Amino acid sequence: MLTRLTVFLFVIAISIGLPACSPDADQTIDVPERVDEEQLISDLKFLSSDELEGRLTGTEGNRIAREFIEQRYDSLNLSMFGDSYQHLFNHVNPGSGDEFIDAVNLIGYAEGSANPDRYIVVTAHYDHLGMVDQEIYNGADDNASGTAALLAAARYFSQNQPQNSIIFLALDAEEQGLGGARWFVENPVVPLDSVVMNVNMDMISANFENEIFAAGTSHYPFLKPIIEGVAVNSEVNVEFGYDSEDWPQDWTMSSDHGPFHEKGVPFIYFGVVDHPNYHQPTDTFENTNPDFFVDASEMIVRVVEALDLNLDTVAEESGRF
Repeated sequence: MLTRLTVFLFVIAISIGLPACSPDADQTIDVPERVDEEQLISDLKFLSSDELEGRLTGTEGNRIAREFIEQRYDSLNLSMFGDSYQHLFNHVNPGSGDEFIDAVNLIGYAEGSANPDRYIVVTAHYDHLGMVDQEIYNGADDNASGTAALLAAARYFSQNQPQNSIIFLALDAEEQGLGGARWFVENPVVPLDSVVMNVNMDMISANFENEIFAAGTSHYPFLKPIIEGVAVNSEVNVEFGYDSEDWPQDWTMSSDHGPFHEKGVPFIYFGVVDHPNYHQPTDTFENTNPDFFVDASEMIVRVVEALDLNLDTVAEESGRF
């Protein structure tokens, strides 16, 4: 007799076009790619270029990045909340006391075909550290990578309508104490009860062991089978952990998924382990792994797709509906 988990994974595989495991399955179905590799790499290279001078919140480089993202949203015809993708907020870094006036989150969405009033929020922060002692902290992995993947996901779902609405949230002031995410959950553009979950991407390009972590399943174990159903067919190795005190680091509050978690919104955070270039001027495009980045981005878009197709299960297990 098949277990409920086996059936669940089989349904996921069929629903998103992946090969289901069977005793005589000895070939892989050719599945169309979800991301445009050339565009993805081009976006990563631009967002981490010297021209943007590290994208510190409130700087000219941050503005250039913001306009780049906004123009892409517009070209994809993402829907708006209100009359602009820009949502301004003020923020004080709780550690340094630095004040940031008119920081900007960029919010667009693809409307769901079946459940337009139910949401997945896909996040990545586009700010970084700017310039320190005249050196540019380019922030290629942290987090030009997540921002480029966010744009790739927006492209895919703007062309392939999801069943549930998907919000694409490019966040500002993450490096200043998760400012953009904290503002969003306190001032949501939709009722927070209608947000079923958050998928966050932060540092997904600089790994040479072909390994990325999906953190969050220790808090929300019902998400693990969905991710595993995609990961088994992925070019990257998806590991689980870094989301409890059992690990050397607990990433539960380390990035923009944290404020969602505090509000009871389930999350999955995709990221690589810390590397020597983390928060250093050496976090440049040249020190990323483009092949890994493309494969990781492809996997993440497929996970979002699988979550969309199985959001009834997520909502039921999380008790949000």
